[in-house]
Amino acid sequence: MTLPVAPTLAALEHLLRGLGSVAVAYSGGVDSSVLLAAAHRALGARALGVFGRSPTVPGGEEAAALALAAGIGARVRVVETCEIADPAFVANGPDRCFHCKRDLFAHVRAVADEEGLAAVVEGSNADDLGDHRPGLVAAREAGVRAPLLELGIGKPLVRALAGALGLPNQDKPAMACLSSRVPYGRPIEREVLARIDRAEAALRTLGLGRVRVRDHGDVARVEVDAAEIARLAAPGLRERVVAALREAGYAYAALDLVGYRTGAMNEVLPRR
Repeated sequence: MTLPVAPTLAALEHLLRGLGSVAVAYSGGVDSSVLLAAAHRALGARALGVFGRSPTVPGGEEAAALALAAGIGARVRVVETCEIADPAFVANGPDRCFHCKRDLFAHVRAVADEEGLAAVVEGSNADDLGDHRPGLVAAREAGVRAPLLELGIGKPLVRALAGALGLPNQDKPAMACLSSRVPYGRPIEREVLARIDRAEAALRTLGLGRVRVRDHGDVARVEVDAAEIARLAAPGLRERVVAALREAGYAYAALDLVGYRTGAMNEVLPRR
């Protein structure tokens, strides 16, 4: 089936143009990149990306995001977020993402006010409605718009839009914040986030593209695509994975036989 890329892009730009001027909560992921690129096309200098620098952001993501924005020609400002100082975020309850996004949107709103921009927008898409997403509540409470979601644009169409816009991250795997690797109820600590980041970076150097290291204390539970499970468990690569995880700071390495899936830590929550 051919995705309706051209009319969807036109509708997205029309929505953004109607806002007058926007600050885009920009992470460098494909969703917010499409949103920033469309906003730049629709509004030019009246569109600004705002990137939140935080210990919860995987290493290398800031540089990649800024380089992509430069390729678009869009301005970006970097702000230091404060969620790691919020006891409600550090407590790591099921509402953790609410507290993180509330802090982020407060920073983006402050930049928007300083720059005289009318609206704050973020990159949630229609497929995000299928998972536990407290951040959507934070966006709604903060008056933040989600144009992709409002237009019913799901992830496949987002990626098609990225291709049409010439974005280099069209096929980039999702890079959720590092705190999403920590089981609910265990405090979010800088040292734990750094350990997860080291481990995932090391595994990617071994040729594992879409990978998650779920942090269970001394145990690293590794998720890769189901098609890669046999390869990771095979002699040769398996020993290198174990060595990399121990070097990162884990005592034990476990392979999740279900494989990679978004929202794995939400599986313990009661069904809504």
